[in-house]
Amino acid sequence: MCGATEGGLSLDGIDVKKEAIVQGQVVRDGSPVGNAYVRLLDRTGEFTAEVPTSATGHFRFFAGDGEWTLRTLAPKADPVDKRVIAATGSIAEVVVAI
Repeated sequence: MCGATEGGLSLDGIDVKKEAIVQGQVVRDGSPVGNAYVRLLDRTGEFTAEVPTSATGHFRFFAGDGEWTLRTLAPKADPVDKRVIAATGSIAEVVVAI
């Protein structure tokens, strides 16, 4: 059991036991949003990283243990913040609806 969503991102070659993974999908009205950006902000709101979503709306971060905020930016949508907890050895799976 890899914890990834069906049809989601592959975990091939990733040693999940050694990583704190935050991943998920950005959707609008149930459909994937491929032209969005997801930012990883630390507990104080400081910018840490940013990735574009794939054509299927998926994103992934390798984060440190602790509390993070995902800020999603997409055309024709207000920014959406979502709190997530990352822990080594687990995958925090997040769906962000915009």
